[in-house]
Amino acid sequence: MSNCEFGTSTVEYLGHIISAQGVAVDPVKIEIIRKWAKPKTLKGLRGFLGMASYYRKFVPNFGIIAKPLTNMFKKDSFVWSPEAERAFEELKLSMTTTPVLAQPDFDKEFVVECDASCLGIGVVLSQDKHPIAFLSKTLAHKYLGLSIYDKEMLAVVYAVQHWRPYLLGHHFKIITDHRTLQHFLDQRITTPAQQKWFLKLIGYDYSIAYRSGPNNVVPDALSQQAELMSLMGVSTPIFKFMEDLQSLCENDAETRTLIDEVQRSPATRKNFTYRDGRLYYKGRFYVPEIAQWRERIMKEFHEGKEGGHSGWLRTYKRVSRNFLWLGVKKMIKIYVSECIICQQNHYEAVAPPGLLQPNPIPQGAWLDISLDFIDGLPNHEGMSTILVVVDRLTKYGHFIALSHPYTAKSVATAFVHNVFKLHGMPKTMITDRDPIFLSAFWKSFFALQGTQLCKSTAYHPQTEGQTESLNKVLEQYLRCSICEKKGNRPDMLPWAEWWYNSTYHSAIKMSPFQALYGISPLTIQTYMPGTTAVHQVDLQLRDRDERLKILQHNIQLPQNRMKVYYDKYHTEREFAVGDMIFLKLQPYRQSSIQKRKSQKLAPRYFGPYQVTAKIGKVAYKLQLPASAKIHPMFHVSLLKKKLGSSVVPRPHLPPILDSDKSHWYPNKILDRGMFKKGNSAEIKWFVQWENSIEDDATWMNADEFMHKFPDFKT
Repeated sequence: MSNCEFGTSTVEYLGHIISAQGVAVDPVKIEIIRKWAKPKTLKGLRGFLGMASYYRKFVPNFGIIAKPLTNMFKKDSFVWSPEAERAFEELKLSMTTTPVLAQPDFDKEFVVECDASCLGIGVVLSQDKHPIAFLSKTLAHKYLGLSIYDKEMLAVVYAVQHWRPYLLGHHFKIITDHRTLQHFLDQRITTPAQQKWFLKLIGYDYSIAYRSGPNNVVPDALSQQAELMSLMGVSTPIFKFMEDLQSLCENDAETRTLIDEVQRSPATRKNFTYRDGRLYYKGRFYVPEIAQWRERIMKEFHEGKEGGHSGWLRTYKRVSRNFLWLGVKKMIKIYVSECIICQQNHYEAVAPPGLLQPNPIPQGAWLDISLDFIDGLPNHEGMSTILVVVDRLTKYGHFIALSHPYTAKSVATAFVHNVFKLHGMPKTMITDRDPIFLSAFWKSFFALQGTQLCKSTAYHPQTEGQTESLNKVLEQYLRCSICEKKGNRPDMLPWAEWWYNSTYHSAIKMSPFQALYGISPLTIQTYMPGTTAVHQVDLQLRDRDERLKILQHNIQLPQNRMKVYYDKYHTEREFAVGDMIFLKLQPYRQSSIQKRKSQKLAPRYFGPYQVTAKIGKVAYKLQLPASAKIHPMFHVSLLKKKLGSSVVPRPHLPPILDSDKSHWYPNKILDRGMFKKGNSAEIKWFVQWENSIEDDATWMNADEFMHKFPDFKT
């Protein structure tokens, strides 16, 4: 009973209104045509006439009625006159009268024509190319992001469901201008969306045919009506900066003169054009010759969020997309090169500065020596460090085992017991900047002996390359010997020292033993009895002096070769006293500097600082802040000249650890454990260090920990 109506004079049935007067067309079916808004553009008018022309054979005198509308397609003739208004309304009336809208014949095949645009969908129900009903609908916001395929399917499903009373139980044809849909019934269903559309069409008997867009006139016009287009809100941003710049150009006398020349004789200013109240140079907005405005543009495109402190080329490309002026590239190069932030943080894409400066050739054996430590070796009988001492002339070396931790006093004692008693005190001693060699005890002790202490420049251990190279050779020897199980490390040190000193050295063209003593080292199996003692002494001394000259010459040759090779990959860089210099410090690579919380993004350079003196050819002394505890002498590879005249606050240097204190100090013990070591076990503590997180904690031998930090409360 819910589908029945009683006591009514009209009833809607299958798209028609049945009344006492007869059967009439349902107004809903023709409402889209009747409410078609007046076209405001040629595109809108072309869409309406395209749809109307599709049914022109059903409209008597169609060409005559539409004449005022078709005349508007002539050049500059789009004027909506009263005649055009009458023609527009008459066409809508003719298309919605009964002779045009046919009555459905259920013995004939129905045709559903569909189309979808970015804004809406339009569909037509017809038989024998005679329209029965029109329908269009704007797309809801949630459907605007669908693909073209899904929008076209949405139009098909919407039409079929809306005209279900006509189509259900009868075969009908669906026509679309989307070629892929014609294979909808044959293709494999691969997406949830396809499955959803397929389920909605189950129960209908239909086929899908393709018709190209230009031929699918009516649905296309319905899906792109003018009123649908008007729903799009379009806003045009107004840039205050561009308005100010345009106003500046109009008020600047030189720019105004240039604009007049461009307007008066464009041929004389070929690269300039003037349109819409703006002056363009090579198609880009011309910026007047006013320093503050050009600098403002460069600053925005270089230092702004979209600039990101890029290099000069990227900055130039970004600026030149919209702005241009004479000499813009050169000006951007200078601006970027003088940017303080870039100077402090950018990598230098150049060969490392500083040519090789070989140390002076010593004048005698054991007058000039070098020292270094090999740390981190396996602990054996309390010994875990080797002190390496090398004579710079003969390359003769001594390897001394030390227990860890060691102090300046214990190292000095080992030096006296193993080196001084054999060769005396040297004139010069080259070391790195280890806290032992920087301690007050070490300095005072050797100052009293008359020895000059020469330390490497700050954060440039390459100054003492000789001992660093020997360390690698010694570690290799010990590593190979341990692998062959020839003995433990302290037992091997004397053999390692003999092996090194008796082995041919490429730098001096002989063994260090022969260079020092003037004779080749004897093998254990060979015994050579001496002859007349006085005669041998005379010959040996003569031979020794001759070998000394040869030795100095042979050392000079590899130094020259090394300098040529080294300088090939390095550049020369010099500064003058008074220059302002940026200083490169990398605390995460130097153990004497505390680590920063954010090492990766910390500035690469500090400063600028003034050069106070030039030390040699590749070292400079800087005027550091009074609070700095870094040695003020630096190798040229760590320095970079400040460009530009701008003054910026100097960032604080990173904190420096006191040389008399441990590089690390424990914060707390996180865990304790027992670990197997050979045939025994050892106790280790899991230690979190100061200024570090728990993830950086390390295991440390408990006895070594208590020996190194006796005051720490566990």
